[in-house]
Amino acid sequence: MSESLGAEVEMPMSFAAAKDATRDALKAEGFGILTEIDLQAAFKEKLGRDFRPYVILGACNPPLAFAAVTADPAIGLLLPCNVTVEARDATHSVVRLIDPQMMLASSPGGLAPELKQVADDASARMARVVEVLRTVKSATR
Repeated sequence: MSESLGAEVEMPMSFAAAKDATRDALKAEGFGILTEIDLQAAFKEKLGRDFRPYVILGACNPPLAFAAVTADPAIGLLLPCNVTVEARDATHSVVRLIDPQMMLASSPGGLAPELKQVADDASARMARVVEVLRTVKSATR
């Protein structure tokens, strides 16, 4: 994955275990899950196609989201922070987390300068989530 989008963590565990570990790590940093898009189910229902287990979690830290939308309502187009969890096989998964600083950098100019502080805070929290997931990964070997 391009470093410009975020981080990727290989997890030596099942899809369900990786999803649970990801939810727990996000929760510890104040993120709740607003949406969960099950691509495996959606592709089966809409296209009649089989696909590996893959979810997109829409993670939101309410105080950060409030500060961001208060500073500039247009930032809502970039919310929530997406995190994906997908199965590689029965015992391996991968988690990808967006970098909020990169989301902000990809937006056109003219956004409120206060958003940089919010993005810095959100990025630091996501970096800690990555470190926790890497620890979970190491502990399961």
